[in-house]
Amino acid sequence: MFKNKGFKSGQLLNLIPRDAYILCQEEAILIDVREDFMIGYKRFDVKQTLYCPVGKIKEHYKNLPDDLPLVIADASGIHSKEAALFLIEKGFKNISNLAGGLVEWERDGLPLKKDESEQLNGACPCQLRPKKNK
Repeated sequence: MFKNKGFKSGQLLNLIPRDAYILCQEEAILIDVREDFMIGYKRFDVKQTLYCPVGKIKEHYKNLPDDLPLVIADASGIHSKEAALFLIEKGFKNISNLAGGLVEWERDGLPLKKDESEQLNGACPCQLRPKKNK
C-alpha cells in the first residue's frame, strides 16, 4: 500500500500529509497518538481514525489492527515517530509516520473537524490546550 510513497528515515517511512490523506481514503487507518487534552479542538477528518495516546500506546498497542496499513499521526510528527518506531519494534509491518503532523496537515488544507466551542491558548499550534476557566 505504501509503495512509491513518502521517504525513509532509518527504518521508518514518513508520509507527507497529501499522500497520507489519499491512503486514508483507501484502506489505511490513521492512528492519532495525541494526548486526550489535545484532540478536542481539531481532529483529522478521515474515514477511519483511531485514538491511542502515545502515553498509553505500550498498554494498548495489541488492540491496534496489524493487518491494515497504519498512518501514525500527532500534532507535529515528533511523538508519532516514537509511536511508529515502537510499533515496528513490536512486529507491525505496515506502519508510516505523518511527517509534520496536524500542523502540516492543516497547512496543506486537508480536511479537519473543528469544535469551535473549545477555547484554546498556547504559543504554537502544536501546543494548543484548553484554557482553564477561572
